[in-house]
Amino acid sequence: MPQLKVLRTGLTLLTLPLASHAWALDVEVNGISGAPAENIVNILSDLEGDSQATRERLDGVVRQRAEQALQAFGYYGATLATHYPDKDNARVVIDVKPGKRTRITKVDAGLEGDARHDDAFTQAMADNPLKVGDPLVQSRYEGFKGRLSTLALERGYFDARFSQQRIEVRPWEESARIYLELDSGTRYRFGHVHFRGSQIEPERLRNMVPFAPGDPYLAGDLATLNQNLGQTDWFRGVAVRPRVNEDSPSFAPSLWWQEATGRETTADNSRVLGGPGLRAARELTDSQPKVVPVDVEVTPADRHQFEVGIGYATDVGPRTQFSWTMPWLNRYGHSLTNSLYLSSPEQRLSGEYTIPLANPLRDSYHLRYGLESVDNEDTKSFESSVQLARHWEFANGWSQDLYWQTTYEDFTQADQKDAVLLLYPGISWSRTRKRNPTFPSWGDRQQLTLEWSDPAWGSDARFVRTTFSTQWIRMLGSENRFLWRLGGGAMATDTFDQVPPSLRFFAGGDQSIRGYGYESLSPENADGKLLGGQQMLTGSLEYQRHLSGNFWGASFIDSGNAFDDWWPNTLKTGAGLGIRWISPVGPIRFDIAHPFDDEEDSWRLHFSIGPEF
Repeated sequence: MPQLKVLRTGLTLLTLPLASHAWALDVEVNGISGAPAENIVNILSDLEGDSQATRERLDGVVRQRAEQALQAFGYYGATLATHYPDKDNARVVIDVKPGKRTRITKVDAGLEGDARHDDAFTQAMADNPLKVGDPLVQSRYEGFKGRLSTLALERGYFDARFSQQRIEVRPWEESARIYLELDSGTRYRFGHVHFRGSQIEPERLRNMVPFAPGDPYLAGDLATLNQNLGQTDWFRGVAVRPRVNEDSPSFAPSLWWQEATGRETTADNSRVLGGPGLRAARELTDSQPKVVPVDVEVTPADRHQFEVGIGYATDVGPRTQFSWTMPWLNRYGHSLTNSLYLSSPEQRLSGEYTIPLANPLRDSYHLRYGLESVDNEDTKSFESSVQLARHWEFANGWSQDLYWQTTYEDFTQADQKDAVLLLYPGISWSRTRKRNPTFPSWGDRQQLTLEWSDPAWGSDARFVRTTFSTQWIRMLGSENRFLWRLGGGAMATDTFDQVPPSLRFFAGGDQSIRGYGYESLSPENADGKLLGGQQMLTGSLEYQRHLSGNFWGASFIDSGNAFDDWWPNTLKTGAGLGIRWISPVGPIRFDIAHPFDDEEDSWRLHFSIGPEF
């Protein structure tokens, strides 16, 4: 009578005892190629040839494993011939006659329990890779089964089990029948979230929980909660742990329950009830919602954090920055940051006090303040400013700031000298997206700002001002990287002499138009000194090619200018070549650029550290 083979998960491999004269067995497979041949080599990879072992014993293990390797791809009728060319059994040649391949003739896959009404499981069943008529490949069966198991854990089916899980192989028919049925049971739901160790008001933390008690369990929501708490900077450690509700009766504790609670099932658990009483109790339990409370343990961040940075850029020369951050000042999560920036042309002391609102990651108030001194080219200024802003973070990745700015600036720009007090509202929108923050392989950033100043509310200058910028990074394959950016601004004013340098437009430098000095391009007075412009437009295209290791080559062209008319008479253009080194402290960029319309300065070096955005 033909023999029916029933396959279940797992594979038992035989091993030979180690000997003193052993070496890795070299395997050659003839008669079949591709994945089946590779599987034979892989399954024999841990065997060792041994001159002291009998060839018959070694050959038995080789044949058994080779047959298993072929059966995994549906070759159940294969015949093998083995040959050992060397006396020391160091090499084996396996000649395979694969025969007809077993194909799937029936697939009986289904769901029971709440998973029948779950869209994720419905899609998984629709994507079932096991099709009638296809060759039997056991890895596909295991992969499909693993996907269902993973979904069950991710979506809260902690009582799930396979009521059927077998492959029936009929070698005489070269056919296989697959039976796989998952009984998911009842889907668990979230219980209450319990916080421990927090110095912040619990209500503030609950506002960042992305689910409510009674919502269906989803592991991704726990990951989101962990991420939300980490983004506040209030904590240096966050641990989110789900647990089975120990208060609800459990008549047949599962492995999940044991792992979650650390308690094992005893023999007495299975004898609490019997017969009709047990059935009635199970029906009662199944009708009750199963909940998973969530425990969150946090460790407060250091209350005072200090950072010192030293760098160099051709725009400003050597530079240093010292920052003092207090990520939480009180139980409401207020924070304060102060920083001191020093370079040859610019010195700046700035700070920001943040007041989070109901949802700390989405809504907040900001009080920003600063003092800045600038002495660069034909610009000398001392500025003090205070800004009160309302900040929103939207679900689509965009952020919005609505603010009121007060600025006092004492300045000299070329032959213009004044001290002005500006009071103006503004609004800005921005979005930044990127993958791999150190050296993005994909990303983009957009920014738009509108500001309005008028003597009607006490400001010394009248203007409407806007700025915009967009930057993009994309890869072609793994060796080619493209960057392009476009930026600009415009101002409408009838009091330009009273607009300070910090609000006028200048172009040129590492982040603007390479080949020209930092903020060296703008309209000039009769003496050739820079005045600053009422408009600006700059653009750049850059191509980078991977050279070796952490080194990339770059070629680029930049163009633009700052001007008083809407379109400049002549765009300033620079182009050149560069090197990028992805160092442990971030990308280091070295460029040499040629300005096409500057006869006095035919080449200019540019050096900077840090990602593009």
